[in-house]
Amino acid sequence: MRQQIEKFLEPMPVVVAHRGDSINHPENTLEAFLSATEMGVDVIETDVHLSKDGHVVIWHDNTLERTTDGVGRLEDFTLEELKRVDAGFQFTPDGGKTFPFRGKGVRLATLDEALEASPKMRFNVDLKSREEGIVDAFERVVQQHNAEERVLCASFHLNHLKAMRQRNNKILTSITTLEVLPLLLKQKLGILPKTLSPERTIVFQVPVKQWGIQVITPRFIEAFHERGAVIQVWTINDEEEMRSLLEMGVDSIMTDNPAAAIKVATELKLR
Repeated sequence: MRQQIEKFLEPMPVVVAHRGDSINHPENTLEAFLSATEMGVDVIETDVHLSKDGHVVIWHDNTLERTTDGVGRLEDFTLEELKRVDAGFQFTPDGGKTFPFRGKGVRLATLDEALEASPKMRFNVDLKSREEGIVDAFERVVQQHNAEERVLCASFHLNHLKAMRQRNNKILTSITTLEVLPLLLKQKLGILPKTLSPERTIVFQVPVKQWGIQVITPRFIEAFHERGAVIQVWTINDEEEMRSLLEMGVDSIMTDNPAAAIKVATELKLR
C-alpha cells in the first residue's frame, strides 16, 4: 500500500504539462506556463540551464536555434544577452504557414520569474546543465521563494540528484535512468526488495517503452505501487493512450497537450 508522504505529491498530480501549454504557446516560456496554470494542470514540467553569469534560465535545448532567433550555446550568454532573444520566433501551429508569436516580446525566463508568476503551481524542474553549480543555484532560487514543497528536482545527471538529496531533504527528487534500469531488471526477474526507500517516495519518470524494452506494464505498476513508488509517464499526447495508461494505474501523464489530459482524467474521475 502506498503511503503518500511528500507535500509535492499532495494531491497526487495526474496532469503534468510538458514545458507548459506547449501546444498553444512557445515552449518553456512564461506565456506557456500561465496558460497551463489557467487551464488547471497539476504540475508544470520544465528544464533549466545556467547562464554565463550564473542565473537559472528556463530552456530545454543546449542551444538557441530550434525555437528562437538566436544562435549558439545558451550557457555562453549572460542573462541580459539571453533576454534579447525572441523566444517565440520559431513557434508555428500550422507547420510553418504562420508564426504568431514572432516579435511579440516573448522572452526566455528564469526559474525565479516562473515561481513568482505562478505562486501556487507545482514545478517539475529538470536540471539540464552539466555544471555542478546548477545544483546550488537551483536550490538558492527555490529557497528564496519558499518553494521546496512545490518543486521536484529531476535530471539525467545522477551526480546532480545525489547532490540535491544530500543538500536538502525538503526538495523531492525523481530517479534517473541509471537508477531506473537496475530496478526495472529486478522487477522483470521478480527479485525486487520489499522496500525501496524507507525515507523518501521513489518517483519514476519513464517512457512507456525504451530501447525496445516495455517499461510500463500492469505488473510494473503493481510491483512498484506496492513499494510506495509513484509512476509518471512521458510524453503522452494521444487521448486513447492517456486513457489506457490511467486505467492501467499510472499516477501522472506528462503531455504536450494538457487540455486533452485534463479531459481524460476528468472523465475517469481522477481529478
